Parts: sequence; C-alpha cells; structure tokens
Amino acid sequence: MDISGRIIELAAPAAEAVGLVVEGVDVTAAGKRSRVLVTVDLPETEVGSAELDKVAEASRAIGAALDEANVPSTPYVLEVSTPGTDRALTERRHFLRARTRLLELRLADASVTGRLTDVDGDELVLDVDGEQRRVPLGDVAEGRIVVELKRLGEN
Repeated sequence: MDISGRIIELAAPAAEAVGLVVEGVDVTAAGKRSRVLVTVDLPETEVGSAELDKVAEASRAIGAALDEANVPSTPYVLEVSTPGTDRALTERRHFLRARTRLLELRLADASVTGRLTDVDGDELVLDVDGEQRRVPLGDVAEGRIVVELKRLGEN
C-alpha cells in the first residue's frame, strides 16, 4: 500500500469520530519534510459547510493517529482542510454535498447555470430560472459551485 493509502486508513476513523469524512490525501516533498494535506468534508447526506472547530478537532485526531502509527516515518507537516468552493464537482457525492447551491455545469454541447435542488439517482435536479431541469450526471463534463455573497434563504 502506498503512503497516501496508509494515511487514509489512519485518518478516516479519526475524521469520522468528529462527524467528517476524508475526501483525499496529498503527500508532497517540502524541503527536508513532507507536506501531508488531508482534505475533509461533511458526509454526503449533509448540506452546509464543515465547522472550523470540527476541522481543528479532526486535525488533532488525525495528527495523533499518524504519530502513533509513525506514518509517515520521516518528518512531515500536517495540513487538514476542506475542499473549498472552487473544487471541481466530479462525483455524485460532490453533487449531493452541493444541494441548495448555485452551480455552473459544462455539458458536452452547452452550459447551464441553476440551483441544485436534488440528486435523484443519476440525475441532477436543477432550478433554472424557476423551471425544473434534469441533467444526467453522465452528461456533465465539469461542474462548479458559483460563489454567492448572499445565500438562498438569507436576508
């Protein structure tokens, strides 16, 4: 098993203990140390953003798990972060987490911008200018969250 896989094995239970899931791990050389970036997020069943306190708690738990297992075995700097709004939406679970958000989708033959109201099977259900539009996940070449300064339901 490679180092990233081993880190995921150790980090996942620590993140889950505080209600988060590990989205990915990236290990890169940083001088004489390694940089270990663990990306965590809320489970796909939840809508919203991971609270900073939970990310900090996950960071401490992940760091302790890595230290106890001596993984990596060389000096490293641990960073625990969330994916951020600029990440590409590439998997069904990413779209599940993006429910209620305004999305911009690039399809093979067009682009569409709308609010994601649901993920129904393998289809995205969008509100596009007040009309429901269904887009098969397989038709999405690229998906991104549109950053809004004022979210749905806020005054």
